[in-house]
This record gives sequence, structure tokens and C-alpha cells, in this order.
Amino acid sequence: MVSAFSRPRSPAAPPAAAPDAAAARSPRRTDPAGTRTRTALVTGASSGIGAALARRLGADGSWDLVLTGRDPGRLRAVADDSAASALAVDLTAPGADRLLADFTLATAGRVDLLVAGAGIGWAGEFRDMPAPAIDEVVGTDLVATLRLVRLLLPGMVAAGSGRVVIVGSLAGCVGVRGEAVYSAAKAALGTFADALRLELRGTGVGVSHVIPGVVDTPFFERRGAPYQRSRPRPVPPERVADAIRDAVVRGRDEVYVPGWLRLPCRVRGAAPGLYRRLAARFG
Repeated sequence: MVSAFSRPRSPAAPPAAAPDAAAARSPRRTDPAGTRTRTALVTGASSGIGAALARRLGADGSWDLVLTGRDPGRLRAVADDSAASALAVDLTAPGADRLLADFTLATAGRVDLLVAGAGIGWAGEFRDMPAPAIDEVVGTDLVATLRLVRLLLPGMVAAGSGRVVIVGSLAGCVGVRGEAVYSAAKAALGTFADALRLELRGTGVGVSHVIPGVVDTPFFERRGAPYQRSRPRPVPPERVADAIRDAVVRGRDEVYVPGWLRLPCRVRGAAPGLYRRLAARFG
């Protein structure tokens, strides 16, 4: 099921083009000083980090927002809060990436910021993981992001500006017991961010990899197992949203939330034997 809805427009604003007319760029809204308003597309925006970021950017007032998520009801609530247009769609469905890209370009004309935050997990032993669950995790967390970036990146390069933000996970840096496929998908995203950043040098387009640890969102319940450890304590999604916004403003390549998460990642790289012993004991 696909559900689309657009932010309210003033009577003077031109109507949004239909998705199949996405190649024709629509006029952009400008502020009183004549500065072009930037457009941000946020995936995974119906809850958690994506919803928090949408509300942060919406409150900023300098962004035209396009949001996507799987749940039409929750997505509509977030879109209303952030004065955004939105398309509720499952990004793993055939053609969903093209549908979203066309909708965004028809609605906003171009994309200056893509925040790839859509993601799901699955908790349990890998040998017990059903094959469809493997496909769903890899399809949502990795493949959908690669396909969407591939569609929107040429426009950014042609414009000579833009930023892609990949929302990763500590699980992609150090691996987490009981989350083998999720860890693998997030690790692949981190390597993709590094490789893409090198490829885009000199184009004006940047790539940020934001790496949160445990975040207080519905993610854990949806993966099939609630978070039960006393430490590390979950951080609010708004903290990650602020880190993403800061990475965009400052053009930062890599951000950990909270910052101390750099330590286990560096220990793993510098002393893998020590890391594996510590992980076996505390992981």
C-alpha cells in the first residue's frame, strides 16, 4: 500500500507535479532574503530517529521536507508536525525506490540532503533466522539505501552540492551477539559510506556516517527482543537527530552518538585480540 500526502501550500504556490512528471523541476520556495530553501528527504521517518530528525528540521524553518516510512498513520502525524510532504511506502517493494525518488523530485524539484535512516532488526541466533527475515533485514537496511542513493546522487553531483547521511549502528563497527545479519548490513553501510566519500571528492557532495549506539526507540520491540541491559543506557532519538543536523551543518564525515563509542571501535581496529577477549566476556 502506498499513501502520499503533501504539506499545506499557500494559494500562491504552484501545485505539485504528479510523480510521473518528476523530470520537470518545480519552482522552489524561497525565504524573504531570496535564499533558496533546501530540500531534505528522510527515510524511516515514521518513528524513532527519523521522526525526531524530521521535527528538528521542520522547526528549523529552512528546509522543505519529504518524509517516508512504512506506517501511514504515524508518518502523517510526523509530517503534520514538521510541515512536510510524505510518501508511505515499503522501500523493499519492487520499484519503491524509483517511486519515492520521483515523488520527491516532483514535490520539491531537487534533493540537497538525503538522510538514509530506514532500518529494521532481528534478534536471535543466526542458525534459527528464517530466510525471509534475512532478506527483509538486508533489503531494508542495505539494499534500499544503495538503490535510493544511486537514484538521487546524480542530481546532487550535477548541482555541485548536497550531502548523503547514512545512519549506521555500533553493531556495524564491532558486531553484536544475536544480531549477525543486522551487524553485517550496518557494517556494509559503513564501508559504502567510506568508499562513496572517496569517489565524490571534488564534486561538492559530502557523505556523513552517523553511528548511534543504543537509542530509546521502538526498534528493539520490533526486532523481537526488548533491550534489557543496564548499560549502556539508551539515548533519546532527539540526541541522534541533533548529531545528524550538526554533521550536516559542519560537514562532518563520521559521528558517534554518544562520542565514547569511538573507543570500542578503535580498540577493535588497533588490538583485535584484546577486543575479542573483552567482547567474549562483556558482549
